[in-house]
Amino acid sequence: MSNFGRPDFTSPPGFSGNIAIAGIGAVSPAGWGVPALSQALVENQVWPTSELTRPGWTTSLAVRPVPGLEKRPPHLAHARLRRTSSVSQFAVAAALEALGSMADEVRAEKLRLGVVLCVMSGCVNYSRRFYDEVLREPATASPLVFPETVFNAPASHLAALLGTRAINYTLVGDPGTFLQGVALGTGWLLQNEVDACVVVGAEEIDWLTADAYQIFNRAVVLSEGAGAVCLRRAQIGAHEVTLKAITSSHNYSRGLGPREACRRMRDELLKSGRADILCDGTQGEERLDRPELIAWKGWQGERLSPKNLMGEGLAAASAWQCVAAIEALIRRGYGSAYVSVVGCNQQAIGAHFARENAE
Repeated sequence: MSNFGRPDFTSPPGFSGNIAIAGIGAVSPAGWGVPALSQALVENQVWPTSELTRPGWTTSLAVRPVPGLEKRPPHLAHARLRRTSSVSQFAVAAALEALGSMADEVRAEKLRLGVVLCVMSGCVNYSRRFYDEVLREPATASPLVFPETVFNAPASHLAALLGTRAINYTLVGDPGTFLQGVALGTGWLLQNEVDACVVVGAEEIDWLTADAYQIFNRAVVLSEGAGAVCLRRAQIGAHEVTLKAITSSHNYSRGLGPREACRRMRDELLKSGRADILCDGTQGEERLDRPELIAWKGWQGERLSPKNLMGEGLAAASAWQCVAAIEALIRRGYGSAYVSVVGCNQQAIGAHFARENAE
């Protein structure tokens, strides 16, 4: 990641306290909404897996899907959302929860809302369906499916639902891309491009991605859902959670592997100030977890590991990490929290959140 969109937290005049967390949202295997995710983390409950069939195979794949909705929410009646893929429904639900009443201000054109959507696999369900139709019979493949195959479909649907015409980006990358999105939204706020920015990480399960992941590590259980963080400029003296720091993006290369990248990210976080709780990306798989386990071996504070309970949600999982860290500051009395993200193939990057004026 270049320095574009990433504020410098170390050089004067400093950054701490300028950007506040206006709201958070989540959709996860635990259910729809932040309370469901938070309760699962408090109970330290490893979510059960479901079996996903794959064509041509007698064995199925273990995954952790989002449960179905008991009642269809009104926003899904919007014309843009009637036939959308699951990833768009997850992204919109998490974003609306994070926005809360601010959504009405956006619709009334009283608030300029930026949107950053972060994905790794993206709209894989409709992509698989479209190309399946093309391979079977090109003449009858539905053109109505194609718009849902592009990476920026969920961000487009969210903007249409809210009626916002402000800046709207989709970032594609590994799980660390969510924190790049937070940094980008922060840059927009500092440059007065927007009044608020909602950053969403979202993914959906399909047998193609679940099967593909088995090639690299059979112990990984893929999951789906979304997480969202709404940013705005902080109010002076307010008792609120702020973004204290985002580290550099330590990209993997021939000379910089995940272990060293994670160590450098950790060192940057430690220099940004102390924290009471660490929200890491470990998932109970020793080979994948090794860089973080080594880097944070001496950590003495509290620890949260959402992926260990919810599964590998890719961009959604790193969003859950941020949501879990912020929720811990809001509801559980912690003063500050680190988020450690070690991406599967691209980068190590971290964030530091703090509760201002904490007693």
